[in-house]
Amino acid sequence: MSGFIGEFFGTLILILLGAGTGASINLNKTYAKGSDWTFVTIAWGMAVTMGVYVAGMLGSQGHLNPAVTIGFAVFGFFPWADVLPYLLGQFLGAFLGAALVILQFYPHFKATPDEASGNQVGIFATRPAIKNPLFNFISEIVATWAFIFILLNLGDFTQGLKPFIVGALIMVIGMGLGTTTGFAINPARDWGPRLAYSILPVPNRGATEWNYAWVPMFGPLIGGLLAAGLEFLLK
Repeated sequence: MSGFIGEFFGTLILILLGAGTGASINLNKTYAKGSDWTFVTIAWGMAVTMGVYVAGMLGSQGHLNPAVTIGFAVFGFFPWADVLPYLLGQFLGAFLGAALVILQFYPHFKATPDEASGNQVGIFATRPAIKNPLFNFISEIVATWAFIFILLNLGDFTQGLKPFIVGALIMVIGMGLGTTTGFAINPARDWGPRLAYSILPVPNRGATEWNYAWVPMFGPLIGGLLAAGLEFLLK
């Protein structure tokens, strides 16, 4: 249960702060409306840092990401017996984190009447800068591969200042590779919030774009497998 609890609360914090950033820069009448990509990457990096700290203190390894959990398990870096509790914690935590963002920003959703003014699924999930499914898919594979390959060489990344290193890694991935798709690099980070935006009572909800959702699901999973496989071969 400690793995489930750690992943649940760690991912909840990750999405609460990360998707909260999305709401802050997109919805009307917030103080951060219109902030730039640097703001986004720093905020998401710190959101991951805080999520990893919480998860580690509650007894998990701080994955917060099915691409990490599955990639690690396939190549023997993580026990298969713990995979399902971790995945459940990640997806449920992501959903509830997004639900709290909806509650926090409810008046601002009401003040943002349509997608053109910012009430869109991109607050919670990822959208490509240029919609090209093949290259969007490749972008997610490459970004996730880089993220997880580096992560595998950090050792226990829940300890000491290492969560800040993970946060810095998220920032540089976002700045260097994330500008094409919004860098999901995490299926739970995309699907849990996308589902919350789809089914919860969000005022003036825009299109939920499930036709794109396979990219942030399968791109990161493949990127994670490639990274873990390479690490396995190198060791």
